[in-house]
Amino acid sequence: MASLVPYDDRDGVIWLDGQMVDWRAAKIHVLSHALHYASAVFEGERAYAGRIFKLRPHTDRLFFSAEQLGFEIPYSRDQIDDACNAVIKANKIVDGYVRPIAWRGPEQMGVAAQQTKIHVAIAAWEWPRYFGDEARTKGIKLTISDWRRPAPDTAPVKAKAAGLYMICTLSKHKAEAKGYHDALMLDYRGQLAEATGANVFIAKGGALHTPTPDCFLDGITRRTVMDLARKRGVMVTERAIMPAELARADEVFLTGTAAEVTPVGEIDQYNYQVGPITRQLMTDYDALVRQPS
Repeated sequence: MASLVPYDDRDGVIWLDGQMVDWRAAKIHVLSHALHYASAVFEGERAYAGRIFKLRPHTDRLFFSAEQLGFEIPYSRDQIDDACNAVIKANKIVDGYVRPIAWRGPEQMGVAAQQTKIHVAIAAWEWPRYFGDEARTKGIKLTISDWRRPAPDTAPVKAKAAGLYMICTLSKHKAEAKGYHDALMLDYRGQLAEATGANVFIAKGGALHTPTPDCFLDGITRRTVMDLARKRGVMVTERAIMPAELARADEVFLTGTAAEVTPVGEIDQYNYQVGPITRQLMTDYDALVRQPS
């Protein structure tokens, strides 16, 4: 296995609280509230040919997530957009990943955090396909996680908040230990929800079905792919989907900024082909993200 390059020891610059700083100097204190109480929100964005796809929707969601966690980002949306673009330019990113994050600082240590300062950072780096190129022809392998997405009255489920990903890490680690690429998570009712970092679609009889996002993120890529499917005349239905329906699916695929459109070849005992709907939407999405603005 190739050795990993730690994310704190790389060349480049990171935008931190309004300034470009050397990559290795972009540090926070060990007693920052976010580290102890997960009071952080973030975004994941992709740049294609030097342009960040759907930048403003991602920025809007970052601000919404901060509001859900009870804090205000001390910059305007235009300033965050400009900073994202400046970061990819400064790091000479053509095709890569962009990570804005906002968090509570070290002024208070305890559950209450009203007096903490809000910090913002934006980093970008080259990043290949999340599941690799082979996944696009064979599909990835999923297993159903033991962990479930929480109910809307137990967590800020509409926010892209750091704390909500703890069970995703646990789920993905266990799946990978068993030889799978990722885990498929159910929700608190036992219905299909999402993978650990991507939304899920199933194709049956020429139509698409996807879980209603009432306790997990209504992904930006998810909505984009739904629009692409409808333009192709494919009916898309958002509804409750029980795991038993996986046995009757013709195709399954994931969508997400990192995952893009990734076919699924296996979910536990069920096997699927990379079918015509999935292949068409992969092609359409690839073309869309590289269209000039």
